[in-house]
Amino acid sequence: MTEYDKSAQDRVLIFDTTLRDGEQSPGATMSLSEKIEIALLLDEMGVDIIEAGFPIASEGDFHAVSEIAKLVKTAAVCGLSRSSNADIDRAAAALKDAVNPRIHTFIATSPVHMQYKLQMSPEEVIEAVQSSVTRARSHTDNVQWSAEDATRTEPDFLCRAVETAIKAGARTINIPDTVGYTAPGESAKIISMLKERVPGIDEVVISTHCHNDLGMAVANAIAAVEAGARQVECTINGLGERAGNAALEEVVMAMRVRNDILPYRTGIDTTRIIQASRLVSTATGFPVQFNKAVVGKNAFAHEAGIHQDGMLKNAGTYEIMRPEDIGLVETSLVMGKHSGRAALRAKLSDLGYELGDNALKAVFVKFKELADRKKEIYDDDLIALMSDNATNAAHDHLQVKSLRVVCGTDGPQSAELVLTIDGSDHNTTATGDGPVDATFNAVKALVPHSARLQLYQVQAVTEGTDAQATVSVRMEEGGKLVTGQSSDTDTVVASAKAYVNALNKLMVRREKTAPEALAH
Repeated sequence: MTEYDKSAQDRVLIFDTTLRDGEQSPGATMSLSEKIEIALLLDEMGVDIIEAGFPIASEGDFHAVSEIAKLVKTAAVCGLSRSSNADIDRAAAALKDAVNPRIHTFIATSPVHMQYKLQMSPEEVIEAVQSSVTRARSHTDNVQWSAEDATRTEPDFLCRAVETAIKAGARTINIPDTVGYTAPGESAKIISMLKERVPGIDEVVISTHCHNDLGMAVANAIAAVEAGARQVECTINGLGERAGNAALEEVVMAMRVRNDILPYRTGIDTTRIIQASRLVSTATGFPVQFNKAVVGKNAFAHEAGIHQDGMLKNAGTYEIMRPEDIGLVETSLVMGKHSGRAALRAKLSDLGYELGDNALKAVFVKFKELADRKKEIYDDDLIALMSDNATNAAHDHLQVKSLRVVCGTDGPQSAELVLTIDGSDHNTTATGDGPVDATFNAVKALVPHSARLQLYQVQAVTEGTDAQATVSVRMEEGGKLVTGQSSDTDTVVASAKAYVNALNKLMVRREKTAPEALAH
């Protein structure tokens, strides 16, 4: 369902902006193939509108939106634009092959944004609202308009801007909490005010877009829905700049689990949620926190004795939703060195990964290598393996071919590294303050760069001395942040691969030049 059915007043449209607002999260860079894979999964799971990117931001963004527009079959594909003609025309060009294209144009309406960022008078902003929506309507009748920083906008001016957008032809009016400033009561009050005061508001869909700076994004979104909003803008895993956005999985499951007091419905196939969560986490290199609602590792774990006792007697004592509701499947399949491809495919499917034959073949090789080093392969080992497989793609500019380190109490520590650079092998030896430092110095010797290491983090995937280590690194160069991640039973090898993974992403980011005023 891509068009809003006015007779279905309980229907809430899900607008996913993982590929646009989510990718603005510092360090969250996705390749074109990863964006396409995520978009197709979002379409399959029933997302109504997919915001595929900001076409004028870069050639890469334009190409991504264009390719996604060609491939998505059901959902509306949306491109973001500021209020300028160039932005709007660029979005229209990227969306020309979409089955259901939507242009999403915005301008700031709060006093602080108008004065200091836009340096425009209120009258000039109103003129921009009218002209931008009119321009967008010349390309498509599916136009969405947003009042950036709406929750800090003076009520009278917000009403006037919304009325102007509606008269110009906007079919969806978005009320963003751009800086995560509002609270549930106020969020509902703003929507109620618009419904009471703005002529024509009942003929359009009201949307809510909430950031999580104060930890209230989902609560604010739900409050807006209760007040009459019928579209929620959200992201998988709550991904997004600063503290992130309202999490799609939390919004959808809140309505499903508490449908008695939240009598709304979405078109989301919730059994695909865990698959989407893991795909986005793998693509961005952003791990999901263990205690994250709905999709976190501990969301269905019960350690307290009294909880375990209750669960054994009746799962409903401490579980308000079933694991299978979000696509988690209980399995007794034990994986090891003798497991075949069919067993691996079945296990990965249970974990939320659906692989084609070629992808399965590549993962199976790495699975066998891991099984030779570990007697038992846990679910978390396979999740780490999938992440490592995605972040060490064959088309990357840089790949770790081999590494040998010398470490211990007697220095100096050294690293002998062979790095494949655009298909050619290069080797060097470097020393450092420990094996990881020596390894990173070896990479720098082969690939000179000015990026600064901001974060180096090691996490054991499972228990035991043969556990895989997942290493995450964050690097900064010229204001651009990238995150790299890799897993291996050898922590230093995982470190090298994570570092190189980050450098590969940095090369992609160098090609991106985002315009100002991305947020809304």
